[in-house]
Amino acid sequence: MLVSVVSLKGSPGVTTFAVALAASWPSAGRALLVEADPSGGDLAVRLGVPAALGLVGVAAAVRHGCDAEALWRHSRQLPGGLGVVVAPPDAEQASGALRALAEGVDVIRAAADQSDTVVVADCGRMDPGSSAMAIVQRSDVVVLLSRAHAEDLAHLLNRLDAVGRWGRRAVFLLAGTGYSTVEVAWALGVAPLGRVPWDRVGAAALWGRSRRGLARSALGRFAHKLAVELTSRTPEPAELSIVPPSAQPAALAVATKGDLEGRWTP
Repeated sequence: MLVSVVSLKGSPGVTTFAVALAASWPSAGRALLVEADPSGGDLAVRLGVPAALGLVGVAAAVRHGCDAEALWRHSRQLPGGLGVVVAPPDAEQASGALRALAEGVDVIRAAADQSDTVVVADCGRMDPGSSAMAIVQRSDVVVLLSRAHAEDLAHLLNRLDAVGRWGRRAVFLLAGTGYSTVEVAWALGVAPLGRVPWDRVGAAALWGRSRRGLARSALGRFAHKLAVELTSRTPEPAELSIVPPSAQPAALAVATKGDLEGRWTP
């Protein structure tokens, strides 16, 4: 399975949640995180490893022909054991590596198609023309993460339909404080699946800086619950919610841009 985690505005914690999701995946097989953010990665610095060993190395291997194991050969491990393919911190280098992979992105798809394997791609903010789009469009699930503040939600209104056509399925999550999930659903006409908890302890556990394990943290429990939900459902046409329509208030279907502009003005 290939899962892309993205945002449309700002930095709502995409990298942290992508790592938590991959680390919490309920599989007896393998899980791998690919840092595919065109603005540059953070994990090489956190791990203290040369960025050339990650995404840049995979892109070079693709030019000469390689198999799905190329991702694993160019991965490193987080303190908890999760394999990660790091991106260079420099945006120009990261974008260049992703452009090189655009024609050979099948190496990521091939890895994700292996039995009992999930590849989670941290694709960062999806701007128009993003060099990560080839990965997102070949994903089984696209996870859209957004803060629940007026300025963030306003950017979603005209792009939700497009996001819903990325990949095979799309789900929508809120992050941090702000308007409630019910208010967001009313204004956007799309029901968020849930809200990623603000959990410093859980985030610290990802990098080995906390004695408390990720599985016992609020972040880890939420990520695991989502992973179980994604693996237990039969793939359906892409939609920005996996909440059954019958469970949503009828008012959600009539939300308009005017509703948003009037209701979400700070």
